[in-house]
Amino acid sequence: MLKLQIPKNRIHELTRHLQSDYELDRLERGWEYFHKGRVAGLELKHGVEVHALVLEPNCEVIIDIDHFSKSECSCSTVRNCEHIAAVVFTLYASYARPELLLQQLKQAIMIRSRQQQIRSGGRTADKRQQDRLEPPTEEQSPVQWQRFFDQQFYGFSLSQQHSIELFHNAAKEKLAPYGEGWKSPLKELYDLHLLLFIMRKIEQFYQETKASYLSYYIETGCRTIGRKCQEELLRLTPTLDVEALTQSYSAEWKETLHLISESALSGKESPVSWPTVYRSVWWRMANLSSWIAEEQTRLQHMLQAKDLMPKRKDALLMADAHFAVIAGDDEAARRQMEQLSKREARDFFFYLHHCHKEQAWERMLAWLRWLLPVVQRAQQEELRQFCQYWMEAVGRQSDDAEWVSVMVALLPRTYNFYSAYLLKGRRYKAWIDLQLANRVSPNDLYSVDLQSVEKQNPALVLPLYHQAVERCIAGKNRTAYKSATKLLKKLNNLYKKLDRLNDWEDYIYRLAVKYSRLRALQEELRKGKWIP
Repeated sequence: MLKLQIPKNRIHELTRHLQSDYELDRLERGWEYFHKGRVAGLELKHGVEVHALVLEPNCEVIIDIDHFSKSECSCSTVRNCEHIAAVVFTLYASYARPELLLQQLKQAIMIRSRQQQIRSGGRTADKRQQDRLEPPTEEQSPVQWQRFFDQQFYGFSLSQQHSIELFHNAAKEKLAPYGEGWKSPLKELYDLHLLLFIMRKIEQFYQETKASYLSYYIETGCRTIGRKCQEELLRLTPTLDVEALTQSYSAEWKETLHLISESALSGKESPVSWPTVYRSVWWRMANLSSWIAEEQTRLQHMLQAKDLMPKRKDALLMADAHFAVIAGDDEAARRQMEQLSKREARDFFFYLHHCHKEQAWERMLAWLRWLLPVVQRAQQEELRQFCQYWMEAVGRQSDDAEWVSVMVALLPRTYNFYSAYLLKGRRYKAWIDLQLANRVSPNDLYSVDLQSVEKQNPALVLPLYHQAVERCIAGKNRTAYKSATKLLKKLNNLYKKLDRLNDWEDYIYRLAVKYSRLRALQEELRKGKWIP
């Protein structure tokens, strides 16, 4: 990378010109020249001129850092060419990461382009924009609320300075007060729409920045805030007076359901769990049979369409099966969901949570058994939730044999859950066998846990230390041998406690003979006074 530092205020001035004077396509071509290392011969002349050569197509560039408009390039472009932009990116690299600059410039240029489109729309567009800017009222429809929300955050984009957390907090702080003082149930409906707006924007940010170098950072933030919004929604949904909404505000409620359906039934990839939103809202309408029948008819009609994309079909199948769950026929729902092209554990935790809340343990166990094949390939966080639900259910069973077999089948991923369960149940022999099978050293276990087992039966701990000693010796280095002798000291104490010193003498003798050719080990054993 070429290094040439010019004053920082000059760098900021040059990047400002990139933002205000360049079109996006030309800026991206300049980035490509820089990224491929085509800028050469960078030098500062006369204190104000940066000279450089952009290879392939070998253009000579002169940038006047005092008067950018006087900058020149030997290419055929009259001004503001991609070669000048490439040199500016190269200069910026001495201060910060140019890829961050590119992202910021792209966002600024996109906002500028949108603003120009609005201005070019004339008076009709201005009037339409003013209409959308009217604050939400109880007389307006939810669609008008959403338009106002969109207008208030028009042009908001994500960067390292503007995170998804910042957007979430800003939206809550700015938009929530408009619904304060409204009568129920419109107050709760407004709060629901505010959450839906934030979730829609999260999805939009995720899609827009998917190919960005910040995609992982933004995706992580979107998923985190998406889960937070989902938790808020699950707390809000039980407070909705659905009966009053369907009777007195049916048009507003239908708009709400339509908005949710558009996102939940699209099948597109999203950091937001729209199926959970859809199911939680419709579950509140379990007693409204006419509304449910109408929605089921609509879903079945959509399922009959030809050439459905797999994800879209899966979303429709899950939505349709949910109404069987609402009716209490979980088995029928599961049979229908066997048709899914892909099952993800996270899509069904909603049902486990509902069963836990209702303390329907047998119903929960049926779902857990059905989910077992899916959980085997689930992410670790999903596996953790699965194990926690099953631990809750197993406490209500007369026998835990089924749960133990599940934990064993999912080892080593379930090691922590299974290990804690065995200790809690004082199954010390099984706990020791688990540590031996996983080749866990006593040094890696909590001393409190070891002491509990040792207090019950010191003999149980002996194989654990024997295995650890052998593994240390297998390391065949001085540090490992020292670790082995420390473990031998603990072993000696255990044998004393058991009054089995003859067995200890026999063990240490056989160990010394077995590894008699390891001179460093023999020295460590002598230092510990284990052998003469």
